Amino acid sequence: MELPTPEDLREYRNDLDLTQSELADMAEVSQPLIARIEGGDVDPRLSTLGRIVTALNEAGGSLRRAEDIMHSPVVGIAPDDSVRESIERMSEEGYSQLPVIRDGYPVGIVSNTDIRRIGDDASPGDLPIADVMRESITTVTTDATLNEIDTHLNHHDAIIVIDNGEMAGIITEADIAVHMS
Repeated sequence: MELPTPEDLREYRNDLDLTQSELADMAEVSQPLIARIEGGDVDPRLSTLGRIVTALNEAGGSLRRAEDIMHSPVVGIAPDDSVRESIERMSEEGYSQLPVIRDGYPVGIVSNTDIRRIGDDASPGDLPIADVMRESITTVTTDATLNEIDTHLNHHDAIIVIDNGEMAGIITEADIAVHMS
C-alpha cells in the first residue's frame, strides 16, 4: 500500500474544488493541520491521514463501502446441520466456507479446511457443524469502508455485514477482488 504524498493530497483536493477548510471539516481535523500536511511541514499520524483520504474519496465519489461490496443474500448453515449437509451446500453454491447462522444471526463459520481437520473420525459427515465450526466471526455495518473491511480480512476469512440488526451480506477476499478488477 502506497501512502499519498503531501502533493498528492493537495492535487486531489484541488481537483475536487475543495478548500482546506472544507476538507478539514469533512475529515474532522483543523484547517491549519491540512495546510501543514500539504506543505510538508508535518508528518500526520496514520489515523489522521486515513480520515483525510477517506474524506477525499467520499467527496470524489470513489469510496467503497460494505454495502457496495457485499454478497447477498447470505448462504449459511445452522449449527445443528451435519457436516455432510455443509459439504453439499458449499459444493452446490461453489463456496469454500459458510457462515453458521442461528436465529438469523451469525454464530460462527465453517470452511473446507475446518472439515478436513476432523480427519477420518467414524462418520465425520454425521457430526453437527457446531462441533467443527470456528466461533470467531467479524461483523461490520453497511457503511464500513474498504480500509476497515481489509483490516478485518487480514485476520478473518469472511465478514458478515449487518444492517439494522439483520444480516445483510457477507464479504470475502473474493468479493474484494471482484470489485477491485
